[in-house]
Amino acid sequence: MSYEEILKAVFPLLEGADLASCMAVCKQWRDIAQDDYFWKCVCAKRWPSICKRPDPPTVTYYKLYQTFYKRQHRQHRQIVLPPRLSFDNLEFFIDIWTDDKLIFSEVVPGPVLHTGIKNPPPGICDRLRFQLEGPDCKMTLPVEPRFKVPLGETVSVSVLVGRKDSNRVACIINKSVFDYIDRTSYRAMAFDYLGLSPAHPFVPGIRAWISLLFMDDRNDSVIDVFGIEMDFCDAAKSRDEVLWLLDILDWK
Repeated sequence: MSYEEILKAVFPLLEGADLASCMAVCKQWRDIAQDDYFWKCVCAKRWPSICKRPDPPTVTYYKLYQTFYKRQHRQHRQIVLPPRLSFDNLEFFIDIWTDDKLIFSEVVPGPVLHTGIKNPPPGICDRLRFQLEGPDCKMTLPVEPRFKVPLGETVSVSVLVGRKDSNRVACIINKSVFDYIDRTSYRAMAFDYLGLSPAHPFVPGIRAWISLLFMDDRNDSVIDVFGIEMDFCDAAKSRDEVLWLLDILDWK
C-alpha cells in the first residue's frame, strides 16, 4: 500500500479538528485532506441526515464543517457585556427556619456576599476548601456565631434580593427545604427555580442553589454550620454572568 493510500484510509476515521491539523503538516497532506469525501465523513458523524442528500447543502462539506465549528467555538468564548447591575446596588435577605422556628435572619449587603469567605475556618474538609477557593463566582457568607441544626428537623430557607436604585425586590428562593446532605463535601443543599421577568420567556428552568456549609465534627445528629453559599452554577459562573441573571429576575 502506498503512502497516499494509507492517508486516504486513515483520514475518513478522523474527527474534524484532527483532519484540519493534518492539513497543516505539509502540502501533500493538505492536498489529500481537502478531498470533500473526508469532510463528508466528518459531517456524517455530527449531522447524519444532512449527508443523505446527493449534494452538500453548502458549497462543500468542508465549508459546512468550518461554518458550524467556528460558530460553536465562538459561543464557548462568548464575551459577556458589562452588566447593568452591581453588587454595590444589591442587598440580600436570608431567612432560615427549623420547622417553624427562625434560626437565622440577616440582611446581607451585596459586596459582603460577593467578597465571601476569604479565610475558611480550620478543620473543614479539603474538598470543601477546594470548592470555596475555586474560580467560579460563589456568593458566600460566614455565619458568626455558628449555629447547629438538628438533622431530624425540617430546615427551610427563603432568599429575597433588593435593588437600592429602584426600591424593588425579587425572589430567589421561596421556602425551599434542605433535603439533601452531602457528607463528602460537608454541605446541606436546597434549590428553587428562579422567577424571571415575563420579558424573558424562553429561559425557564434556571435553578438557584443555596448550601449550609458545616464542620466535620463527627456528629451524625446535628450539623455545625459555619457558612452559607449561594450560586447559579447551572447558568452563571462568572461575576458578570451572575449579575446579568439577577438583572432579568421578576422585580416587583
